[in-house]
Amino acid sequence: MSPPAFAAPIDMKPTLLVLAAGMGSRYGGLKQIDPMGPSGETILDYSVYDAIRAGFGKVVFIIRPDFEADFRERIATKFAGRIEVGFAFQTLDRLPAGFAVPAGREKPWGTTHAILCARDAVTTPFAVINADDFYGRDSYATLGRQLATLANADLTFCMVGFTLKNTLSDHGTVARGVCRTDSAGRLTDIQELTKIGRTAGGAENRAEDGTVTPLSGDEPVSMNMWGFTPAIFPLLETDFRAFLQAKGGELKSESYIPMAVGNLVAGGRAHCDVLRTSSAWFGVTYREDKPAVQASILDLVRQGTYPAALWA
Repeated sequence: MSPPAFAAPIDMKPTLLVLAAGMGSRYGGLKQIDPMGPSGETILDYSVYDAIRAGFGKVVFIIRPDFEADFRERIATKFAGRIEVGFAFQTLDRLPAGFAVPAGREKPWGTTHAILCARDAVTTPFAVINADDFYGRDSYATLGRQLATLANADLTFCMVGFTLKNTLSDHGTVARGVCRTDSAGRLTDIQELTKIGRTAGGAENRAEDGTVTPLSGDEPVSMNMWGFTPAIFPLLETDFRAFLQAKGGELKSESYIPMAVGNLVAGGRAHCDVLRTSSAWFGVTYREDKPAVQASILDLVRQGTYPAALWA
C-alpha cells in the first residue's frame, strides 16, 4: 500500500532533509539500516513514508561522497517513483571563504554545517531530521501543516517538541535539548543536557561535575526535528562563521543546530515555534533498545498506522 498522493504542485511541497552523513559504507552493523519493521523496514523507511503522506514532495539525503553509490543502490532506489530524491554532500573542506581545515582535523563540523552543505538542493520550506530516529506519523503531519503555511522568506521557524519522558531509554542516560517556551509556545531557550536518566518521580540530569538537575519528565525536548525556510541559510552561515572564528582551530569541535537556532532566537533574528506532538519517539541509543523499538513498530502496524509491508 503506497502513501496517498498530495494535491499541491510538486514545486510548492516542503522538502525533507535527512542528516545521514554519519552513516558508513559498511552497512552490516549500523543502526540506520538495521531492520526494525515486520518486513525488514528500517527506521528511515518509515520516515520517508510518513513524510510522503504528510505532503512532502522531495527528500534530500545529506551524505558523504564516498558512499554515494552504495547509498543510492541500497536505500534511495526504493523511493523512486514515490517521491523526488536528491543528494547533498558534507565534506570537511566545504567552508565559507577565508576559512580552511586545520591540519589533523577528521571529525565533521556538525549539523549546522551539514544543513549549509544542502543549501543548493533546497528550494522550499523544509524539515530536518536524523536518519536513525523514528518520529511518528503525527510529527510529520504536524510539521507538514506548519511548513505549508510558510513562504520561503519567512523568519518564523519551528521544531517538533517531544515530551521528555517519551524519549528516555531504560538502558542508560541520554542527551536531550530541553526547551523553554513563552506563553505563545515560542522557543526562548534550549539547554543541552547530556546525562538524563529516569527517576521514580520523572527524570534528572547528572552532569560530569556532579551537578544534578531535576526534571518533571513533561518538558518539551528537541529530537532534531526542525522546520525551516530557505531564509535560514544566510543566518546559519553567519552563525557558522562565528563558530569557526571561535573554535575552528579545534580538531573535534562541532556546531549543532540547537545551538545555532538558540543563538538566532536569543539575538532576535528569528522566531521558532515549538510544535507539540502526540507521537512517541523511538530510537536505538543502546543495543538493548532494539527489541522495544521493534515491538513498538509492530504495535503501530497492528493498529493500522502502517501496513505490514511498507512499500508493497
